[in-house]
Amino acid sequence: MRYLFDDFVLDPDRRELRRNDDLIELEPQVFDLLEFLIRTRDRVASRDDLLEAVWHGRIVSESTLSSRINAARAAIGDDGTRQRLIRTLPRRGVRFVGDVRDVQDRTLEAEPEPEVLQASSDSPAKVPSIAVLPFTNMSGGQEDDSFADGTTEEIITGLAQCTGLGVVARNSSFAFKGRPVDVRTIGHELGAGYVLEGSVRRGNGRLRITAQLIDARSGVHLWAERYDGDLRDVFELQDRITASVVAAIEPKLLFNEADRVRRRPPQSLDAYDLYLRGLSLINAYNAEAATEALQCFDKALECEPAYAQAMAASACYRGLCQFQGWAGSSEEPSSRGASLAWDAIALAPNDPSVLWMAAFAIWVLAKDGPRSRELFRRSLSINRNSDIAMALAGWVEAATGNPAAGRALIEESRRLNPTPPTPWVALTGMAFTYIVEGKYAEAVRWAEQAVDQNRRFALALRSLAVALVGTGEMDRARLIVDEILKIEPDATVASLPDRMPHVSEPVLRTYIETLGRAGLPQGPV
Repeated sequence: MRYLFDDFVLDPDRRELRRNDDLIELEPQVFDLLEFLIRTRDRVASRDDLLEAVWHGRIVSESTLSSRINAARAAIGDDGTRQRLIRTLPRRGVRFVGDVRDVQDRTLEAEPEPEVLQASSDSPAKVPSIAVLPFTNMSGGQEDDSFADGTTEEIITGLAQCTGLGVVARNSSFAFKGRPVDVRTIGHELGAGYVLEGSVRRGNGRLRITAQLIDARSGVHLWAERYDGDLRDVFELQDRITASVVAAIEPKLLFNEADRVRRRPPQSLDAYDLYLRGLSLINAYNAEAATEALQCFDKALECEPAYAQAMAASACYRGLCQFQGWAGSSEEPSSRGASLAWDAIALAPNDPSVLWMAAFAIWVLAKDGPRSRELFRRSLSINRNSDIAMALAGWVEAATGNPAAGRALIEESRRLNPTPPTPWVALTGMAFTYIVEGKYAEAVRWAEQAVDQNRRFALALRSLAVALVGTGEMDRARLIVDEILKIEPDATVASLPDRMPHVSEPVLRTYIETLGRAGLPQGPV
C-alpha cells in the first residue's frame, strides 16, 4: 500500500517519502508519525495514540512530540500556521486532513507536474520557467505579511503576461513559504530554471522591498534590486514594484538563456535555441552579426514553420538592418520583412512580443506609422510591463505627430526598467521627441547619452548630428557625420528616406537638410 497526496508519495514498505521523483529524508520517528496519521486519517489521533504508534507507549515530553509533528509538516510543505494537511484540534489531538489516494499495485501513475502559468501563445517552442517564492515578512506584523503575499501574487500575475516565460503557479510556489530550502532544490522540485525571492520590511512609516533573481541550476545571483516607498498608498507602491520587477526580469532571463545557448554546439540546437541564439547576436551590433541572426531565425522556421516569435524576430531584425544601413548589399526586397511581420501577427494575434516586434518592422519597412502605432498599442494593452515595447511605442507616437505623448511613454519605460539591456533605444527616443518639437538643445543632451551607450546605433548618431546643427555646432556635427560614415560607408542624403522609419514629412525634411549641411554625401539624385 502506498499513499498519494498533493505531489507526494508515501511508501511504508520501502519507508520512503518522495515528492515527484525526489526522495525526502525523514527521521524514523517522523516517518512513523506521518505514516500513522495518513493511515488513520478518518479519525483524530490523540496524544496517547501517537505515543503508542511512534514511541511504543514510552512517555516523551511535549516538546519532543511537537518537534516531530512540526518536522512532519515541514517535510510535506505544511506548517503550524496554515495546517493545510496536518491539523491540530485543541484538547483532542491531531488529524491528517489532506486528500489521499491509496495505491495497491506497484504501477504508479505519472504524477502531474507543478502547474506552470504561461501567457497565450501559438509558438510551439519551450520557454524558460520561473518560480516566485513568497516574499519574506521581516517585520512580523500580519498587515505586512498580507502585503508581502499580495506583492508576490501580483508579480506572478505580471510575469504570466510575458509570453517568453513560464511561471510556476501560486499554489506550487507558496508551498515553500517559511521553509528554509535551497533554491536549487526548489527549482528542481518545481521544474523552474529560475527563482525570484524577496523580503518586505517596515520602518519609520516606509516600506522597503528587496528582490533577487537566482539561477536555480547554479545558485548564482543574476539580479537584485531594492525599492522604497511610502505607506500612505501601499497599493500604488505594490503596482510600481510589480511593474519594475517584471520589466527587469523578462529581458534578463531571455538574455541569460541566450547566453547559455550561445555556448552550446550548433548541431544540438532546436527551434527555440536557434531563436535565442539569433536574439543574442544583437549585442555585436554589426552587419555580420545581423546576417547570422537572420540565418538562425530562418533555421528556426525550418524546424517550426509556424513559430510566430521567430517569424516576428526575423521581421524585426530585417527592420533593424534597414534602419542601420546594413541591408544595402542585400537583394531581398523590404516587403519580405513586412510580410513576415503580418504572417506572425496572423499566427499569434495576442502575443505582445510578436506584436511589438512586428510593429517595429512595419514602421521601418512598410513605412506605415498609423498601423504600427495601433500594433504597439495593442501589445501594451496585453503586457504593459515591457520597457522595450513601451520605448519603441513612444518613438512611433512622436513620429506620427504626438511628441509629448511619445515622450511620456519613453519616460515610463525608463521608470519601468532603469537599466535595460539596450538603454540607447529609450535615450535616442527622447532625443527624437525633442527634434520633432524643434528643441535642439534638449535633443543634444539625450542624443549624447545614447551615443555614449552605443556608438554604432545609426539613429542616435543621425539625431545627434541633426540636433548639433540645430544648435549651431557645425564642427561637432561634421565629426558625428564622420562617425556615421564609418558604420554606414554608403550612407547618403539620397538614401535617408529609405533608411529612416516612417516619420512626418517635415521631420524627414529636417533630417535630410541638416545632415546634408553637416557633410553627409548627397548621393545619386
